[in-house]
Amino acid sequence: MSNITVESLVYSIDKVAFESRLVFDADIKSPRPGLVMAPNWMGVSEGAERIAHAVASQGYVVLLADLYGQAVRPQDADQALAAMMPLKNDRGLLRTRMQAALEQLTSQSFATVDKASLASFGFCFGGCCALELARDGAPLKAAVSFHGTLDTPNPADANDIQGAVLVMHGDADPLVPKEQLPAFVEEMNAAKVDWQLISYGGAYHSFTDPEANNPGKQMYDKKISDRAFQAMYNLFAEVFQPQL
Repeated sequence: MSNITVESLVYSIDKVAFESRLVFDADIKSPRPGLVMAPNWMGVSEGAERIAHAVASQGYVVLLADLYGQAVRPQDADQALAAMMPLKNDRGLLRTRMQAALEQLTSQSFATVDKASLASFGFCFGGCCALELARDGAPLKAAVSFHGTLDTPNPADANDIQGAVLVMHGDADPLVPKEQLPAFVEEMNAAKVDWQLISYGGAYHSFTDPEANNPGKQMYDKKISDRAFQAMYNLFAEVFQPQL
């Protein structure tokens, strides 16, 4: 039986308070791979914590990143959009907040993290964040995006990616523009990144979110979700050897 524990980490970025969540199995004392999880546009939420809990139960130390600030917890789509767009439009600010989350993960004292075994993963907007952290040159073994947007203002930043990249996309997703896929492939190839792009037939946006029920746009698909998480775990098992 695992003993999954959640600790709040409060820190400051430019005099603004942020509160991320550290999720880990307290029974494991040896150093474990550390993962920065970027949530969807709803930010730090009960749903995001459930995902972090599930991933931590696989033996990882997960930092659920607060990207909006301690005082910003969206309650609906309009609030989420208002919180997300300033970061989407300012990738430097987005990267600063992701780097701060990574620093919290590696410097906290609640769980022992193997600093040579780090990765990022995220969902929807969070998928974009996970990739931007990699493009910013963070020392990641892997970066994983679930149904996230793939565009970036400066594709040449892919040259700074240090690890493998895994993108999981719903082929029926109307919210990720189709032209982003070939542009992403071109970006990754130009930088000689170790990349994978998995396109799931019939899957819509938010296919990992049990609460997604917007027919034709955002729809949960348990079968696809299970496949996607397994693909992530397979990659982590590969890049983190022999730690796991």
